[in-house]
Amino acid sequence: MGEQARWTRARLGRCGPPLDLLTASFRRHVYAPHAHDEYTVGVCVGGSEIIDYRGGHIRTGPGTIVVLEPGEMHTGGPGNATDGYAYRALYAETSLLTDGTLGGLPHFREPVIDDPALAGALRTAHTRLSACPDPLEAESVLPWLLTGLARRHSTARAASDTVPGADGVARAVRDRLADELTDPPSLADLATDLGLSRYQLLRAFRTTMGVPPYAWLAQHRVHRARGLLECGLRPTEAAALVGFADQAHLTRWFRRVLGVTPAAYRNSVQDRG
Repeated sequence: MGEQARWTRARLGRCGPPLDLLTASFRRHVYAPHAHDEYTVGVCVGGSEIIDYRGGHIRTGPGTIVVLEPGEMHTGGPGNATDGYAYRALYAETSLLTDGTLGGLPHFREPVIDDPALAGALRTAHTRLSACPDPLEAESVLPWLLTGLARRHSTARAASDTVPGADGVARAVRDRLADELTDPPSLADLATDLGLSRYQLLRAFRTTMGVPPYAWLAQHRVHRARGLLECGLRPTEAAALVGFADQAHLTRWFRRVLGVTPAAYRNSVQDRG
């Protein structure tokens, strides 16, 4: 485990606000006392870190979630002399934790949280967005996970999950995404148009469609790309025409949905012809 840190900036929807992601691995590094304007939400992925926080010390371990509240001074350093520490962190504006909650700003009495399922989901989202910071994926996943974090582990209360006309909401969002597949609108804008919060839109879409908006759109793009490949286009051409960031992005989703690479699919179709 060396001394390294990598920052990635994602956007929450087209032209939406930025959100920073940090991938860090340290053996000896000790942070100077500092604070953030946003919530710091981290998942320890290796070793152990000791953080000075609220007049005491907290210790992380692999799989634990750490939440540091805005404006709270803290430091961080290795938990022992040999193992170092590695973590994934994101820096979330307060609105990302309050959209689906009641009771004001969420307060986390316990900054270290043991929630393996949520930790795994946060780590997966962080890894994917650090590799390919897709705005629709960021907006589909992070507000959902952070609302879940606030609901389950803070003083905030859950807002109602009932969305009147959820089926119609989901269909309207689906149709807009399909119509604008190369440059999809932000979910925040769609929610405003429908008179909903973004969390309500996500709830309605997930309940009706069974997947978040970015996953539905990715599968729709794969379907469209499949038709283009059958017409003889190369994977790189198909990727650009249906809105994937590049051929690698198309390939990841094509394999998830159809089990083969776009090139292999194109070749098999041509062979049959």
